[in-house]
Amino acid sequence: MKQTKNAAFWPTITLAGLVAATQANAQQEATESGVSLNDSSPTMVVTATRSRSKEGQTPQRITVITRHQIEQQLAITDDPGQVLSNLIPSYSPSRQKLSNAGETLRGRDALFLIDGVPQSNPLRDSSRDSYTIDLSMVERIEVIHGASAEHGLGATGGLINFVTLRAEGGGISQSAGISLTVDDDLHSEGLGNKLNYRISGQQGDWDFVASATRQERGVFYDGGDRRVGIAYPGELQNSESYDLFGKLGYWIDDNQNIEFSLNHFDLEEGNDYVPVAGDRSAGVPTTARKGRRDGEPGFNEVTSARLSYSHADWFGNELDAQVYRQRFRARFATTPFFPYLDSAGDTQYDQTRNESDKTGAKFTLNRDGMLDDRLGVTVGLDLLEDETSQMLVHTGRTYVPESRYRNLAPFLQGQFKLAAPLTLHAGVRHEHAELKVDTFQTIDRSNITQDNVTVDGGNPSFDETLYNVGLTYQATDWAQLYANYSEGFGMPDVGRVLRGIGTAGQDVDTLLQLQPIVTDNREIGARFDWDGYGLEISYYESNSDYGQRLTEQNGSWVGNREKTEIQGVEITGDMQVADKHDLSLSYAHTEGESDQDGDGSVDTKLTGINIAPDTLKLGWSATWNERVSTRLQGSYYFDRSVDNPALDFDGYGLVDASLAYRLPTGRVSVGIENLTDEDYLTYYSQSARISDEYYFTGRGRTFTLGYQLDF
Repeated sequence: MKQTKNAAFWPTITLAGLVAATQANAQQEATESGVSLNDSSPTMVVTATRSRSKEGQTPQRITVITRHQIEQQLAITDDPGQVLSNLIPSYSPSRQKLSNAGETLRGRDALFLIDGVPQSNPLRDSSRDSYTIDLSMVERIEVIHGASAEHGLGATGGLINFVTLRAEGGGISQSAGISLTVDDDLHSEGLGNKLNYRISGQQGDWDFVASATRQERGVFYDGGDRRVGIAYPGELQNSESYDLFGKLGYWIDDNQNIEFSLNHFDLEEGNDYVPVAGDRSAGVPTTARKGRRDGEPGFNEVTSARLSYSHADWFGNELDAQVYRQRFRARFATTPFFPYLDSAGDTQYDQTRNESDKTGAKFTLNRDGMLDDRLGVTVGLDLLEDETSQMLVHTGRTYVPESRYRNLAPFLQGQFKLAAPLTLHAGVRHEHAELKVDTFQTIDRSNITQDNVTVDGGNPSFDETLYNVGLTYQATDWAQLYANYSEGFGMPDVGRVLRGIGTAGQDVDTLLQLQPIVTDNREIGARFDWDGYGLEISYYESNSDYGQRLTEQNGSWVGNREKTEIQGVEITGDMQVADKHDLSLSYAHTEGESDQDGDGSVDTKLTGINIAPDTLKLGWSATWNERVSTRLQGSYYFDRSVDNPALDFDGYGLVDASLAYRLPTGRVSVGIENLTDEDYLTYYSQSARISDEYYFTGRGRTFTLGYQLDF
């Protein structure tokens, strides 16, 4: 292990020196006219932090992805996993599937939120939590790197908060757009299209936003002009989706606002292609052919509603309160499991559906300016109720029994200026959680017998007190140092634990595998901000004495509770080389081990289902004149060796490009994904599992032509 760390550490230091030498860090351009965000724009408040921290002033790494950056990526790809991977240093390469299993942040699960409303389903993780909103509805994306208890359950790797569109001032404004996507050989079955429309405005004390998108995706082709294989449990290709979003706000007075928002996202797979298994040992990838799969197509159907109230000066405090409701339904494709006899006595195979309903409330009170403007305090209370189950669609049997989770969490957060350049950040959060499961019978996946063993129900409760403490030191007006310790709280995948019980006499109250996951995150870093240049370097360690590592057993993922330790380095930089030309660079190194033999010492390298490969990313954004702007970006994923040679990873590099041109009316864009038409096997296919059916190539050269009109 020591040798591995040193081998990875020296290239990291060399790269850091290279970046520092070039002084690479400037903000992305804010508008197509080429105005840079570096130009004395106000510091952005990060709403994902409950204390409303400002970007660049926190003791942990935070990334804010702007609307302009999102639009740049959407001109190239509409896959949210790919967008996140392109813009977040330690986020895993996209699987390019509906399932985001194996897409981790710093080697652990991220908690996805929409305006603070949790989208992840940790009780029975369907791994589709990044596919609950179309990015056309998103104003910016806030990313907190590393374990965090800011929003409670699930953020052992960090937080990814989608902040939705805001109403634009100055009356009514509208926007409409269309885009067409096709592979480089112009296959008719590879043609996709997307329509979007948005209207927003302010009328007196009211403001509103309403937006809708509809998208059809064609079949994907790889760099070898083969159809990309169809995947269980979910596909993006050959699918249709739509998203309806609305937000209505009312200003009671200059300080008080009430707002209601609603988002409904629906994606359904087509049923026109069937998978053709590959041959991993021979290097033959999984493909697809025309045909109809058994059962009904898979889908994602998600509705999130949120009612919020804010008061900017409630007895000298800032008050934020919200209540929310999220309804999640996901159906998975048919697999050669769960056999049953139909009315004719023939053997058929069932498919599963996840059902999750969340109801919650968040109350936050901020007060700044105390003790001669040296102390700021945040207090609050979070409430959550989550009911989750997994059913068999055709026979109505219960695969995962309904799990009812209730959580109450008060918290206190503060920041204190110890001296002019030194600020202390500290907080505490107490999690009280209860899990209730009724007595149930498990199902034998490979036998027509309807039940296997009986498991007695139970009502275990958990109490965890989580701490965070950090320091920021403003060494000069252009250099800041920071250090942070934070803890994250999560539950194991309860559904995987319960459905996998095969021994009679078990009961929910005594299942050790249902104990919470508490992750410790330690981080040190430095930020440098020159005029048009800058750099951020951070080193982190993420440890859990009783974590969760996914392993495959008989075609099903099982969560093994093991001690895990992960370390990594993240480097990001941008440089404004000319008035309207920005260069960006990021490098991420991650490594980790788990204790697979139970001796208390980590001994086995984590594979691609857990951690991302070392990654180098470069980007160049340019505004050539008032009409023309371009984006060129490249990613290289380095080779990785693990203890199981069958899961070693052969790296690859990808290049994307886009061009936007402003017409007298509207603007047109052309994006090219995988510009060099690289023929490669995805990171997940190589390093996460050994399977002929899941041996997928990545998408080849793909063109997207778009037109957008604002009026």
